[in-house]
Amino acid sequence: MATAASTVDYALEAAVVSDTGTERPDNQDFARHEIVGESSALVVLADGVSGMAGGATASRMAVESTFKAFYEQSAALNPSKRLARAVQQANIDVYDFSVVVTELRGMGTTLTAIAVEKGQLAAAHIGDSRLYLVRDGKITQLTRDHTVTGDKVRMGLLSELRAQHHPERSTLTRVLGRELIAGFDRFTRRVQQGDAYVLCTDGLYNVLDDAEIARIVTERDAASSCRELVDAANQLGTLDNLTAAVIRMTGGVPDRDPVEPTLRGGVLGRLGRLLRSARKA
Repeated sequence: MATAASTVDYALEAAVVSDTGTERPDNQDFARHEIVGESSALVVLADGVSGMAGGATASRMAVESTFKAFYEQSAALNPSKRLARAVQQANIDVYDFSVVVTELRGMGTTLTAIAVEKGQLAAAHIGDSRLYLVRDGKITQLTRDHTVTGDKVRMGLLSELRAQHHPERSTLTRVLGRELIAGFDRFTRRVQQGDAYVLCTDGLYNVLDDAEIARIVTERDAASSCRELVDAANQLGTLDNLTAAVIRMTGGVPDRDPVEPTLRGGVLGRLGRLLRSARKA
């Protein structure tokens, strides 16, 4: 694992901690990370859908299938394409398994995944788990929640403050494994030295506010950040399973203009393409 003193370009560290929380008898979250060399990593996190049969099975299968499919592809392909194909394969695997095993019919899961290779981050996301960027002590949510309230906020029908306490805040509009083709978001961006990327399930961010997440991650390494995030949420009495994963960029990154994050698919993706076309005109 790279350290903060590393002089290797794009060096990084990563960690994951998952916990049942204070109220649930079992854990339907599942997450895994793997670092390859000093400059590449894959982190995948999933939260099995509560109330549906096989939530724990769906989350574990989705994560493991994503890893398997990602590393089966040629390393010559860009990480964004490899990750998108891997997540779609994971969706097919979960869907097919639920069709074959009757008692697991309808199982599903959220999934948030990032692949970092030589200073470039690729992400794929479906559901209401989240990916945050913590940079210079400031936190930014990079993913959008695929929930009833999330959709209403984006359409201007509901304020973010009201959405935090709305009864439908956890009602998902997209889930991995529910249909044969998954409608997930994709985006890419360049990383910077000192960046920390936080993946977490709703059992964590529903208890800890963004400012507290940023404070914890800014002051600690990846492993300590994950442990402190989970412990802090448990101390506040989270009602759900909770998982935190952190990737921190510890090595130098050459100065380059950052790539603007672009959500592919949907209105935001089309808007981004139109804006870039207008700039070139």
